[in-house]
Amino acid sequence: QVRLVESGGGLVQPGESLRLSCTPSGSIFSIGTMAWYRQAPGKQRELVATITRQTTNYVDSVKGRFTISGDFAKNTVYLQMNSLKPEDTAVYYCRQVGLGGAYWGQGTQVTVSS
Repeated sequence: QVRLVESGGGLVQPGESLRLSCTPSGSIFSIGTMAWYRQAPGKQRELVATITRQTTNYVDSVKGRFTISGDFAKNTVYLQMNSLKPEDTAVYYCRQVGLGGAYWGQGTQVTVSS
């Protein structure tokens, strides 16, 4: 079964940057939407950003700081995170949706702390 593989998480100080990447473990087809979610301890999973071939959207709390980008030919999606804050600390998950259904990754931990 194809899964998505995230990378790029880590421990950074407030104000620093990280770039997350997400790529499938095998072949998937006709992906129309790619997205990043996050889940902080004790909180529900939250949609952070989405990208289609036409548009991008962000949750208000990350607008101006995070940028989602993607390569639909390679089914790879990125999340550039700048000016990180402690409240950005969470496990970040990618999700891709296409004709074959929805795919999730296992998550990558992002910790922002001084």
